[in-house]
Order: sequence, then C-alpha cells, then structure tokens
Amino acid sequence: MAQTYSSYLKVNQLLELQEPLSDGPEHDEMLFIVIHQVYELWFKQILHEADRLKDLFSNGEGGRAQHTLGRIRSILKVMVSQLDVLETMTPLEFNSFRARLETASGFQSFQFRELEFLLGLKSMEAVERFPSGSPARQRLKKRMEESCLWDFFLQFLRRRGYEFDANEKAVYEGKPGDPLTSVQRVLIDIYRNNSEVAQVAESLLDLDEGLQEWRYRHVKMVQRTIGMKMGSGGSTGVEYLRTTLDRPVFPDLWVIRSQF
Repeated sequence: MAQTYSSYLKVNQLLELQEPLSDGPEHDEMLFIVIHQVYELWFKQILHEADRLKDLFSNGEGGRAQHTLGRIRSILKVMVSQLDVLETMTPLEFNSFRARLETASGFQSFQFRELEFLLGLKSMEAVERFPSGSPARQRLKKRMEESCLWDFFLQFLRRRGYEFDANEKAVYEGKPGDPLTSVQRVLIDIYRNNSEVAQVAESLLDLDEGLQEWRYRHVKMVQRTIGMKMGSGGSTGVEYLRTTLDRPVFPDLWVIRSQF
C-alpha cells in the first residue's frame, strides 16, 4: 500500500489522543489538551536538536551549531506565541474542567526537566519526583550523568585553542551553571577578537533569553488563569513558578555584558 500523508504522520492515531474527561465535555478542555500535547512535541524536538548540538560542538562545527541554535530559538518563539492562544481561556472556562486534572500538572513534564538538565539546571530532587524504575526517572538519571550543553561549548572553545584555569574547570564540571572568571576572560577575548565564535556565543545567549521569556509568559498565563491558587499538581502555583524566573542557564554570557 502506498504511503500517504495520513499514514506517514499517523494522523488517525494522533487525532485519537485528545480525550476530554469533563462532562459534556466542557468546550475549552480540548484546547487545554491540544496545547499541552503540542508543547510536549516541541520539547521532544528541542531535545532532539540539543543532542545534535552537542555533537556539533564536539566536532568543532561552529557554523552548523549556530544554525541549530537559531532553530531552537525559533521553536521557543512559537512556544511563547502558543500562550496567546491559551490565554483566550478565561478563569471560569478553565475551572469548568480543572477538577478533572486531579494531581496532573505541567510540573510533572519529564521532558521539560530533561531540557533543564541538558542546559545545566540539574536536581536530584526533580529526579526523585518520578517513580523508581519508571522510564521518566531513567531518562532523567541519564541526563543527570551527562555533561550539560555549556560543557560541550567549552569543549568547542578548547578545540579552538582557548584555555581555562585548571582548578576552575574542575569546579565548573562539578557544578554546571556557576559563573567563572577564567571563562569570562576567554569570552571577553573572543568577543573582541573572534567575531565568528562570538556569534555562536550570542546564539547561546538567544537560547537562554528565549527560555527565560517562555518562563515569564508561562508565569503570567498561570496567574491570569488561576491567580494565586495552588497548582493542580500540589505545587504552590505562581509562587513556585516565580522562583524559576531570571535564572540564566549560561550566566557567564550575562556577566560579561558589564565588562566591556
């Protein structure tokens, strides 16, 4: 049988995955399900691109790495724009089916936790929220043990002949995400003398800014929808989400802004 659009994309199976639980069902539950399923697909694609990015940095392919970073940034922009759609749902419309979520919450998205781990925001507490032996926990443990994206970027810089303080390097690899003065000295030199590599660094900053933008819009969407109520999964809702704001994944790239 010839391949068709529907068979290749598994459209029939895809369209069967939206199963509202509310009575009726409530009209807006379909929107809620579709938006969050799409988010999970975008998380999957970003992880796919970021794993590719690690390979590109390992192979010293700066130009292709920059292209991939641009794609990830574009995906993040789409994710932000999806919040515009979700915000068309009023608090009354959300509350018409919210009870059906029971303990379900975006807080439990293991793919988003994977993305955080890949970017260096690792937490054993986050791993332990998932059942022992579950596929989600196994995936997070694997990400926990892997080097983060920033480590691969530093490896890329070493291939270009840049060197970092040996003692700081050991601390950095043990605590990814901590800003280090030797790394900042190298970055300042790159920005002043190597425009090609500096553009790759700027693309990393774009990714960081894009993630922070998505976090901010997500917080405001939740506040707009449920105010200061507890989150459906038992989290503190907006109060918790605010703690994730202004949390850069590549702090060295931000610190050096005041050193030129």
